[in-house]
Amino acid sequence: MNSWLRVCQYWYNWQIGDRFRWWDRNRTNYVIPSGEFCCISCSLPPLELRDKPTFYSQKKLLPEKKKDLTIVKHSGELLDFSIVPSQTLQDVSKRVKLAFDRYIKGDINGSRSGKPRFKNRYRTLKIEAQAIKIKRIEKNWFYLSISKLGGWLKIRLHRPLPQGFSLKNILITRKADGWYCTMCLDDPSVPKISKDEIIPSWDNSMGIDAVLFEDNYLANSEGNKLPSVKSYRKNQTKLAKISQRKNTKEKGSKARRKLAKREARKHQQIARARKDHAYKMAHSLVHSDKKVFFVENLNLQGLRKRNKTKKDHQGNYLPNGQSAKSGLNKSWSDASFGQFFDIFSYIAEKAGAVVKKVNPAYTSQLIPHRDEFDFTDCSIRKYWDEIEKIWVDRDISASINLKRVGLELFPTINRRSGKIVKSQTNSTAKEVLAVLKRIPEAYALSLDERR
Repeated sequence: MNSWLRVCQYWYNWQIGDRFRWWDRNRTNYVIPSGEFCCISCSLPPLELRDKPTFYSQKKLLPEKKKDLTIVKHSGELLDFSIVPSQTLQDVSKRVKLAFDRYIKGDINGSRSGKPRFKNRYRTLKIEAQAIKIKRIEKNWFYLSISKLGGWLKIRLHRPLPQGFSLKNILITRKADGWYCTMCLDDPSVPKISKDEIIPSWDNSMGIDAVLFEDNYLANSEGNKLPSVKSYRKNQTKLAKISQRKNTKEKGSKARRKLAKREARKHQQIARARKDHAYKMAHSLVHSDKKVFFVENLNLQGLRKRNKTKKDHQGNYLPNGQSAKSGLNKSWSDASFGQFFDIFSYIAEKAGAVVKKVNPAYTSQLIPHRDEFDFTDCSIRKYWDEIEKIWVDRDISASINLKRVGLELFPTINRRSGKIVKSQTNSTAKEVLAVLKRIPEAYALSLDERR
């Protein structure tokens, strides 16, 4: 399988290089000055023009490459394309196509990714079901036979396989501590529920707010807060020490490779702790027997973006608050809300529930039982309501407002003036106060703190 990864890595990099070479050799180098137009005729490159490489044209080259060994120019090693299943090599061509489509065209939302890069590590092999034969299934083991791979592939199962499944494909991944297999199965017992089939109501829905404050991770509209794990924050000192020791070693040495493997395992431990925490939080929320969950539609890429630079009239850089925001960016990356929302949607769908993203505008500023903007500053974490004689938590109120947005009960606010145009707060004030009053922290503070 290491040989398969090496062939796939070379095939991936060769296709990317072929597309870049076509672009460099089949375009004009004429630079248009400002205020002028491009000339109709331009000089052609000296080399013979050829068609643009595509997914199909590059995939058709595989039969020729399988006839003989391929020589790698920079290392002189010989690669045999015939040892790898044909579907796996075709999947490599598909990955190249997707990388360039995201770079040139963008995704369905129009957002484009960066320029495709050459891979110095190729980790995952995709093998279709046509090349797989199931030999035996035991309690904790799964035996597969893959074409062009001698012997059986013995896989340890982390959970029992469903009854009556059909195998679609498998992904074999090499990680820091060994090989892992991900199986894509068609399970007829999993319910297929459409988002339109479930009608949300106040009793069967829940609002979830991303907190990211101190040791809190999430807050829901039932008045509960879920803790965070902060896996990177807890291990960043150990990780920095390993990285510093590795950088002092000579490149290519055995000591450097040993420390690099140790560093990779530490990163793997951090990622696994974060993923395990996401699954536990998702299961705890699904076990509340709610059918609709409203979460924030966050622009996570924008939240982790660096601040714009500021310059004075002489061109000198001015303070822009990036040094203070760098710690917040690290916290957003460590929380990994994007991964959590994907896992939460997957777990909820298996349980017959739905996760819907809503617009979080003004939800953290407005008190849910009254049309007042009291949380105007992020430093205000709680507010004393003199009328109801309770403390209102900022995160709990935001989660309740997200629920109101999903149920279309949130006030209509003029974005220019910030004034409330249309309000339906009175229709949900009784239910909101019932949630806020049963929180123990609503009465736990002393009279001096209230003042």
